[in-house]
Amino acid sequence: MRFSLVISLISSNFAGEIDATMINRDIIRTKVLQTLYAAHLNGDKSIDALEKELFFSFSKTYELYMNLLWLMVAITREATKLHTALSKRAEEEGEEPPSSKFVKNRFALQLEANEALQEFVSKQGTTVASTHPELVTRLYILCTRSAYYKQYMKSKEDSYEEDRELWRKLYRVVIQQDEDIDTTLEDDNIFWNDDKEIVDTFVLKTIKRFDEANGSKQELLSQFDSDEEPDFAKKLLRAAVENEAEYRRMMDEVLRNWNINRLALMDTIVMQTAIAEILSFPSIPLSVTLNEYIDLAKLYSTPKSGGYVNGTLEAIADNLYKRGATLKKVDHKAEAKGADKQQTTEQQQ
Repeated sequence: MRFSLVISLISSNFAGEIDATMINRDIIRTKVLQTLYAAHLNGDKSIDALEKELFFSFSKTYELYMNLLWLMVAITREATKLHTALSKRAEEEGEEPPSSKFVKNRFALQLEANEALQEFVSKQGTTVASTHPELVTRLYILCTRSAYYKQYMKSKEDSYEEDRELWRKLYRVVIQQDEDIDTTLEDDNIFWNDDKEIVDTFVLKTIKRFDEANGSKQELLSQFDSDEEPDFAKKLLRAAVENEAEYRRMMDEVLRNWNINRLALMDTIVMQTAIAEILSFPSIPLSVTLNEYIDLAKLYSTPKSGGYVNGTLEAIADNLYKRGATLKKVDHKAEAKGADKQQTTEQQQ
């Protein structure tokens, strides 16, 4: 099964300005499911080993973010090499030198000088750009063929905003859409191809945040903004693993004559993790938890999983509330209105 973090695209976290942190709770939920699913397929591992794998996957997501930012720098450097060669030839032949507008793009130069990005590249030693120079060359050629590039080079405007906007458009139509990048990333790291779809959105919104006045100190997204999100990840994973037998008993209780072993594995893992969140995080509203995991079931399991997981989790939540195990209560009226609205939408489609 191929995992993707596209679920975060439909999250409310992306409705406004992007947060200063990259690994948010939407990503954490998805990565926890991914870790648990892999553990079931590959054999049980200790909780410490699973936690280590989970946080390694977080670091790889962030590493991809930095690599994709640096790719724009590498493309600009490729353009600079060609511009230098063409300028030298023009000088020797007494011709007018080529335009330097693209190679002097102020956003790209600011990105290259960014202290956080420079520190990452220095520590990393190698990047996607450095190990795949042919990819950089091809992407540069594709950029120059873009209508946005041609329009930019013809434009008489000379502003930082125009420079930044060019790269936002080039990233969106060239780098984000290029299938060869996906293949390269998949070959380089098993996590990257799954992560690129959501990381692309972070890169695009990072470009939008850049301000010329910040110079080389422009802030990039941090992996975690505080200890709150890592703590959420650890607690969610551990609760789901350590209480697996109890959570499956809760599922059996509401499934009645349906054997839990006949459920899709992902459905079981989604509900197991959802129950862990309901019981372990009193401050998270029940409606938020249900909506998040129903969406995950729809995306990563079977076509009917969303409705099935919804009904099962609601029944489990009702039982937990009646027993006093949680103060969270299912709002059946709101759920009914939501179901009616969804049914109407599906009928219209």
